Order: sequence, then structure tokens, then C-alpha cells
Amino acid sequence: MIAQLKAAATRPENGVKAPQQDDAPAPKVDFAAALKASLDQVSNAQRGADALARRFVAGDDSVSLSDVMINSQKASIAFQATVQVRNKLVSAYHDIMNMQV
Repeated sequence: MIAQLKAAATRPENGVKAPQQDDAPAPKVDFAAALKASLDQVSNAQRGADALARRFVAGDDSVSLSDVMINSQKASIAFQATVQVRNKLVSAYHDIMNMQV
């Protein structure tokens, strides 16, 4: 019975093939580059929200208050998430430094 269950589990159903194992290793991700890209995205969001707010204050009719508020909130949430990630990284660093070897 167990052999039948194993055979059924490995048999493709409805023409769906089992995923193939790739021999190619996963590409390496540079942590510093990923962190810089994330910080650049947050910075661009803040600059974009600021520019939109300046256009609204200057009287540009193509910019609505709701667009300004939505972009401002998006930039704020992105910044808050970045601060939380930084706090977690600092906490992990302190935990590692306080480990006894």
C-alpha cells in the first residue's frame, strides 16, 4: 500500500509534469547592492511625493489633492518599513556581537 501511495505521488496528473531539478546554481545576490536599490526606491518615492506636493501648492491644475496625499502616504509607509528593517538589522548585529564563543 505504501508503494502504491509513493507511485501515485510521483506520477504526473492531468498532463502536468513534475518540476525538473536545475543543475545551475542560483545567482548570487549582493546584499549591499540590494540594500542600496531599496534605499534608492524609498528616496525616489519621497522625492516624487515632495515634487507632487510642490506642484499642488504652486497651483498646478493637473495635480489633485488625493494624488498628493496617496503619494505622500506611500512614501511614508516605505520610509517606516525601511526604519523597521534597519532596527531589525541593528538588533541582529547586537545579538551576534553579544554571543559568547
